[in-house]
Amino acid sequence: MKPKAAHGANQPDAALVLDSLPVPVLEIGPQNTILAANMAAEEFFGMSRHQLRHGGFAEVVAQDHPVYLLLEHVRTRGGSVTEHELLFSSPRFHHEGVSVQAADVPDYPDIILLTFHEPSAARMLDQQLAYRSAARSVSGLAAMLAHEVRNPLSGIKGAAQLLEQAVTDADRDLATLICDEVDRIDALVDRMGMFGEAQLDFRALNIHRILEHVRLLASNGFAKGSKIVERYDPSLPHVWGDRDRLVQVLLNLVKNATEAIRNTGQDGEITLLTSYRPGIRVAVPGTAQWRHLPLVVTVRDTGPGISETVRPHLFEPFVSTKVNGSGLGLALVGKVMDDHGGVIEVESRPGCTEISLFLPIVDHMSHSG
Repeated sequence: MKPKAAHGANQPDAALVLDSLPVPVLEIGPQNTILAANMAAEEFFGMSRHQLRHGGFAEVVAQDHPVYLLLEHVRTRGGSVTEHELLFSSPRFHHEGVSVQAADVPDYPDIILLTFHEPSAARMLDQQLAYRSAARSVSGLAAMLAHEVRNPLSGIKGAAQLLEQAVTDADRDLATLICDEVDRIDALVDRMGMFGEAQLDFRALNIHRILEHVRLLASNGFAKGSKIVERYDPSLPHVWGDRDRLVQVLLNLVKNATEAIRNTGQDGEITLLTSYRPGIRVAVPGTAQWRHLPLVVTVRDTGPGISETVRPHLFEPFVSTKVNGSGLGLALVGKVMDDHGGVIEVESRPGCTEISLFLPIVDHMSHSG
């Protein structure tokens, strides 16, 4: 599409204008050919613009998809029309809850612009508020437990240990059981103590060194024998964070991914990915400033996926799909991400689950006050 030149003005290149937009845009011509696509559309569909133009829209989206009704509506009536909560899925991409707007182009009757809007950013922020509230409630509960429970536990264990020496062999197993259960509760209180307001050591960190450390720990421990693939963007700047807490978070995610795959009884694959997405930013509470979160770390697995009923509560404390799970691992992930000012995005379907962490980088932190 070549825009008409305005009198006495230098017109910007149309492709540059489209590429500057943060939302995917396709320019659809007659017979639903793809005339142009911006950079965001390349990422959305997992294809280069050359592939998109060469294949046509029918090669990207199945012909029975509701988006074709939007195209037909605009061709017959003009104007613009929007459809919400659409699903776009193929071996290359998977997007849920997408809003699509189709609009005609004045002076170009055969051309329709399609824009695709994912609700993930707003959803992520809503979820992060829930994670923050849940994590803070666990912090208060942990402090109460440490004070009100740990002291009585010490007395109970001491008494049980004395009984072990005084009772008959038949009753000694019961005393040992009491000691073991006290130790288990004490360990749970310890785990909950991690939700406390500890001082974090923020500094500039190479995220790929952290990921390599996590991969090494996992491959020689709980994920031994599992296939772990690394797909990194080597040009990424340093992340602004606490190294130990980020290692803890990523180990949690890789461990969950490993267990999800092994529960299927089939060979699977865990992928660690990094990327740069300049469009994500959130308001800094109590200020008029914004925090940019362009660095994305994703842990992907080929497990069975997360059920729709569990997914909204995934990072809440004491929610677990494991038989013996405490439900604190992912709650801690939410807490640490909140401490870093980051957000979490979860995408899951059978055969593919992705948990993405959006984190601040050093340069943006230096400009956020």
